[in-house]
Amino acid sequence: QVQVIESGGGLVQAGGSLILSCATSGITLSTYSMGWFRQVPGKEREFVASIRRSGSSTNCADSVKGRFTISRDNAKNTVYLQMNSLKREDTGVYYCAVGNWNSDPRAYDYWGQGTQVTVSS
Repeated sequence: QVQVIESGGGLVQAGGSLILSCATSGITLSTYSMGWFRQVPGKEREFVASIRRSGSSTNCADSVKGRFTISRDNAKNTVYLQMNSLKREDTGVYYCAVGNWNSDPRAYDYWGQGTQVTVSS
């Protein structure tokens, strides 16, 4: 059974930082590309970042480029999202997704339940 569990969300002031973690089980993480998405009520799920299986290549949405960094530790079956210089518009539920490099959420195979990130001014 595949499990994807996000953690690390919370309330932070604008300009602050958070590190999100995505722990997986039931899969061999090194065989999957991974992604992070976010969603706010009433809007579609939005691509944030993705990382290739080996971690050699990453991709970020323009809205977070230069502020967010995706990384992975295959030995720990965990993917991370380092978020710096947070803005109010970064508020949302952040989801970890397994299986692709694509910015289209439909391309992913497994999803976590999400972790809430709230950025206050």
